[in-house]
Amino acid sequence: MARTVFCRKNQQELEGLTAPPLPGPKGLDIFENVSKKAWQEWLSHQTLLINEKQLNLMDLTARAYLGEQMAKFLSGESYDQADGYVAPEKSDNQT
Repeated sequence: MARTVFCRKNQQELEGLTAPPLPGPKGLDIFENVSKKAWQEWLSHQTLLINEKQLNLMDLTARAYLGEQMAKFLSGESYDQADGYVAPEKSDNQT
């Protein structure tokens, strides 16, 4: 049976991650309090932020920004959206 956690973002009991996604206390906190679903949603949102804002991950400022946005996103707080991003419309034959 899959490990479950009470997800801080979704405010419900959901399947947990199989291992901490980051080293150290921050990774352990995510492992214990964030669901697999919420983590996957963050990874998708992080990709949008990196691409749309053209962030350079070699820049410590960009990495700090992503860390702040991750904390907000996973805590259910207000977080930055990708500027100008419009989700593709689903056609009738897409699910």
